[in-house]
Amino acid sequence: MSMQPLVLLPGLRCDAHLWHAVAAGLSDLAAPTIPNLTLDDTITDMAKRVLVSAPARFALAGLSMGGYVALEIMRQAPERVTHLALLDTSARPDTEERKTARRAEMALVVQGKASLVSRTSLPNLLAAHHVGGPVGDAVHDMAMRVGDAAYYRQQEAIMGRADSRPHLAGIKVPTLVGVGAEDRLTPPELAEEMAAAIPDAEMVVFPEAGHVSTLENPLAVIEAMRAWLAR
Repeated sequence: MSMQPLVLLPGLRCDAHLWHAVAAGLSDLAAPTIPNLTLDDTITDMAKRVLVSAPARFALAGLSMGGYVALEIMRQAPERVTHLALLDTSARPDTEERKTARRAEMALVVQGKASLVSRTSLPNLLAAHHVGGPVGDAVHDMAMRVGDAAYYRQQEAIMGRADSRPHLAGIKVPTLVGVGAEDRLTPPELAEEMAAAIPDAEMVVFPEAGHVSTLENPLAVIEAMRAWLAR
């Protein structure tokens, strides 16, 4: 049985660890690759870099910022994508209020307070019971590994991203829209908006998870993605 090529896109301040449990849980079905999204300062260029190294045809999943890149890939090369999964993300561009908040965090990072920014962001990123435990530590450790320069590039890319809502109706591949039940950054109503606009999309809410569902409830994500890959 041939393995389904699967490209897994990390979020802001995340590396391959974001997907490690999910990749392992899909290893009998799929051959995953996890690109590096720390090198570019636009979503467009991130997508171009992914496409250079990706298989000719592949399933595609992105979480948070990775979802923005996935939607850009669907604009640049939709014929190469067999399945699409959008987890804890949004098709909308940043609001001015959100850009202001990002710039305030960026200013703190420039002042050498990257660790503080990471730790104080955890209550917004995670379900409450994960903040002070191993998942919170894992998210913080990823942020520290990604580093300040990459974080700054990623924030610039996120703030400059396109509005993907006009393109959702043109997505013609099996699509999973997943969201943590306790996601505060991209709450379930934004997932519902995407699922309603994408033809035949399936929406799944992951219990006991916030914005980082692949680490907070990997078993629920694996179950949903296994069903998605079988479509």
